Amino acid sequence: QVHLVESGGGLVQSGGSLRLSCAASGMTISISTMHWYRQVPGKQREWVAQITTAGNTNYANAVKGRFTISRDNDKNTVYLQMNSLRPDDTAVYYCRAALGGVWGQGTQVTVSS
Repeated sequence: QVHLVESGGGLVQSGGSLRLSCAASGMTISISTMHWYRQVPGKQREWVAQITTAGNTNYANAVKGRFTISRDNDKNTVYLQMNSLRPDDTAVYYCRAALGGVWGQGTQVTVSS
């Protein structure tokens, strides 16, 4: 069974940084495009970033230039480095494997002004 477990969320001041991790088990992330999404209560889940099996990356306009997605295939883990955080980045962040459509349980990120 495939599991994705996010970690690294927390409370940070505006302008600060966090690095989220998404550890996979039951699958090999090297064969799947991996995504990060985020969701604010009462709003739809929003796509944030993706990294393909070839290592190509894409970002939502709202985070471009501030967030960086990466993967470590040896550790079977995907990361989201978040810099210059703003209060409107506050959300629960989820990772998703395109292969199989599996979601993690999410990790809360709160940015204070």
